[in-house]
Amino acid sequence: MKIFFMVLFVSLSSFTTYNATDKKEALSELEFLRLADHVSEIKSVLGNNGRYNTKIAFLVDMKIKSGKNRFFVYDLQNNKILDQGLVAHGSGSETGIRGELKFSNTPNSNCTSLGRYSVEKSYTGIFGKAYRLNGLDDSNSNALKRAVVLHQYSAVPYEEQDYYISNSHGCPMVNEMFFKRLEKIIDSSNSKIMLYVYY
Repeated sequence: MKIFFMVLFVSLSSFTTYNATDKKEALSELEFLRLADHVSEIKSVLGNNGRYNTKIAFLVDMKIKSGKNRFFVYDLQNNKILDQGLVAHGSGSETGIRGELKFSNTPNSNCTSLGRYSVEKSYTGIFGKAYRLNGLDDSNSNALKRAVVLHQYSAVPYEEQDYYISNSHGCPMVNEMFFKRLEKIIDSSNSKIMLYVYY
């Protein structure tokens, strides 16, 4: 475990952006520790399960404000972030207190649900191509019933912002350009990719 954290720290501290023209901030120490903790949990789950992709996982840190990159594409084999982008949270998750969110699995709550999801087959909806998400934990077990999906939306900025971005109805909603990169990863995978939303 100690070796894993050392390798992960080196990977994160030497992380280069997806595109050299993009100016994206590095993770803080606390953000790194949260990421490392959840990567470790994903690895322990995937170790004995052939249903899921053991090379790539998606992680979303809801502690990071929505104007900053908090959706991470993670290389589980080489312990490094491959890509990152902005992602919206549900409007129902707003508490009115700056920096604090609430979460719910209740239908019609418009809240983000925490937990692990499997990225399922795509379909075409009001936002174009989207991916259904199957909640794997008690905290997000209603994801399919609530139609919580991974989708794109033009109002989500591509670059990091100093202000908060628009909210969704509970879906992880990303920029169109970032979605296209996620789409290539998902569609080329022979097994389901795990998405972990944490706080």
